[in-house]
Amino acid sequence: EGEREGEGERKATESSKAGSHSPAMKQWFLDIMRMSRKCRMVLVTCLGSFVLVIFYFQSMLHPVMRRTPFGVDICCRKGSRTPLQELQNPTQYQFSSTELTHQIRRNRIAQTCQANNARSRKRRVLTSDDLKHLVVDEDHEMIYCYVPKVACTNWKRVMMVLTGRGKYTDPMEIPANEAHVSSNLKTLNQYSIPEINHRLKNYLKFMFVREPFERLVSAYRNKFTRRYNTSFHKRYGTKIVRRQRKNATQAALLNGDDVKFKEFVGYLVDPHTQKEEPFNEHWETVSSLCHPCHIHYNLIGKYETLQEDANYILHLAGVRDYIKFPTYAKSTRTTDEMTAQFFQNISAAFQTKL
Repeated sequence: EGEREGEGERKATESSKAGSHSPAMKQWFLDIMRMSRKCRMVLVTCLGSFVLVIFYFQSMLHPVMRRTPFGVDICCRKGSRTPLQELQNPTQYQFSSTELTHQIRRNRIAQTCQANNARSRKRRVLTSDDLKHLVVDEDHEMIYCYVPKVACTNWKRVMMVLTGRGKYTDPMEIPANEAHVSSNLKTLNQYSIPEINHRLKNYLKFMFVREPFERLVSAYRNKFTRRYNTSFHKRYGTKIVRRQRKNATQAALLNGDDVKFKEFVGYLVDPHTQKEEPFNEHWETVSSLCHPCHIHYNLIGKYETLQEDANYILHLAGVRDYIKFPTYAKSTRTTDEMTAQFFQNISAAFQTKL
């Protein structure tokens, strides 16, 4: 027994020198070994559950990151807070003033919709066709309603990066014509009714608006003053010239490539226009494209504060460090001063009808 004790002391000393286990740890290990097999299994199960709980709460606080095939880290949002959760219970408060701004915008829409509903006895139900402008991002649980002439090309580019799972990394590397290919993005009308209701309830929904007359001038300049837009000239220009211009030349009736802004406005306010066919999306009203009185949008961005609002949305999605919203540097963009010049020759009656 003395030899065994000496040998045990010698091993303990060597173990201590090697820095392996303290006496307390060794005693703890021996106690475990004395337990029955059933008790040991229960203990291991408890320890495993404890570790899983720790990892779960860590994932709630920090987005899970993955590497794309291009070697760029992006936030995949699995196991992290959704944008809607971050909006309702923010973990960072440097955007408190921005959130207040969006709350004011939400209240303004709610008040306007309430007033309109009071004047109208009709209760409209949304159809599948009403949802074709709502782009769905499943990975980040967001829905974006795009409005033409309100930075929708760049937002579609960003949505392609967010939903591409590594196919795209830089929004500006995506050609503008590719951003408008419908098959590149999934819209809400492609889901079943239960799936639509689930996403409308649980996903962050946002849209962007622009001063209406400025958006109208932007649409006119883009579709009727650019020589390359021959499809719009043929489809709409010829029709506008035929209806709005007296003594039009045969070339104008055939090509429709010299539509005046006053003629364009006359076409829009003409009651027969919408009876014949719906407005084109580039000059259709925002309320008819996004239905803000039927769909509760969590965020309403403005073209005038585009960069600030876009950064806030990307922050909520947890991707602001990985995706930058493209900056708009074109000198040809439509400004409020330019809009005022276009409307100088538009009568007050026509402006009221618009």
